[in-house]
Amino acid sequence: MEVAPARRSRGPSPERTARTRAAILAAALDEFLDGGFAATRMADVAARAGLAKGTLYLHFADKEALFEGVLRGLVEAPLAGLAAAAPAEGEAVRDFLLRVLRPVLRDMEASRRGAVIRLVVAEGGRFPAIAAMYRRIVIAPGLAAIGALAARAAAAGELRGEALLRHPPLLVAPVVLAVLWNGLFAAGDPMDAEAMFEAQLDLLFPVRGSHPAET
Repeated sequence: MEVAPARRSRGPSPERTARTRAAILAAALDEFLDGGFAATRMADVAARAGLAKGTLYLHFADKEALFEGVLRGLVEAPLAGLAAAAPAEGEAVRDFLLRVLRPVLRDMEASRRGAVIRLVVAEGGRFPAIAAMYRRIVIAPGLAAIGALAARAAAAGELRGEALLRHPPLLVAPVVLAVLWNGLFAAGDPMDAEAMFEAQLDLLFPVRGSHPAET
């Protein structure tokens, strides 16, 4: 008499795994921004996501790994767009930067990217790992992309002087200032990150191409 082979248990589908991970990251972002990095506990993230604590650890080994997941979810797409895209034929670098970054800047607070920047500034001194993480995931690739675009603009005669070539952070310095300012003074005198960015472009790129139409 033949014995039927035992049925193999099937693991969760990729779709279910993706939904679980998305729920964890959404809950983690809420917890980090509500209480800060120091006060956030893995158990609280699991509870907010409606999951067992053990399920959370199947996806993220510890709180730092969880924060990295949140950070990547917020910034990888915009950074990939800046790094992988290139100006269209005949498009000035200034206009390319506006086309690619304007949607990101308009969404800075609604997406809560601005709030995460403020969290890293507030707690990075006490938790160097999250400051190092932000530098590795956001700052380093961002500055590399800016440096490449600055070199392209310089070769095309689009730049005023060599300041941006020597100091790539100049491009986004007004945006960082606006984000920090709005965390402290938004109720009384908010700064417009998009307007600040465009004003900086006016200083760095005196030769301007045609502007894309507003949408």
